Amino acid sequence: MSTASFGRLGHLLRWLGLTLVVLLALQLLVLLGSWNWGEEGYRQLLMDRLVTQSPMALVGLLLMLFGSRLDHPAAGRTPLRWLVAVLSILLALAMLVAVPVSISGDRALSDQADQQLEARKAQLAAARSQMENPQVIEQLIAQAEQAGQIPATATAEQKQQAAKAFMERQLKQADDQLQQQQRARDLTVNQRRYGGTGTAVVLAIGFVLVALVALL
Repeated sequence: MSTASFGRLGHLLRWLGLTLVVLLALQLLVLLGSWNWGEEGYRQLLMDRLVTQSPMALVGLLLMLFGSRLDHPAAGRTPLRWLVAVLSILLALAMLVAVPVSISGDRALSDQADQQLEARKAQLAAARSQMENPQVIEQLIAQAEQAGQIPATATAEQKQQAAKAFMERQLKQADDQLQQQQRARDLTVNQRRYGGTGTAVVLAIGFVLVALVALL
């Protein structure tokens, strides 16, 4: 490939990389324009947006660095490389800030989900205890008779069995819903823990490495 071709490729890589970095800036400007760091929801949204969009900026910085190397392979610390280094350091620091904020959000989300699960478990336990309550059984029998679900010729024992079978079906359905909620809670917490906090740590390391390469 000719020197002119390398020059055009380096120029293209620099602009492509800069475009990706600008896209991250635009994504963050939408939230920075309504700054409200004191609100937990705002902090989590800002950090989530930063972590999920930063890989794009990491690729952009690498493209800018490659383009600079193609144009000036033997040059020292050019202004473009300084720019890449400064942006990388700033984003690495942002990732370090995102880690404790993400951990705090994970803990709050986990506590909230646990409280909801405990409340559902308490409701389910209370409903199970009602199966031994004669008044509740009689009310179910009366409602079933009015709805035509229990034949009028059924014996008292058959009526009680039908009422208890209905309650068991309801409890089984509630228990299945509780298990689904438990699995959804575990999935959400793990996704935030590894997809959010873990990603922030990896990105911080990646930006530090890019900064070091830019300065070498």
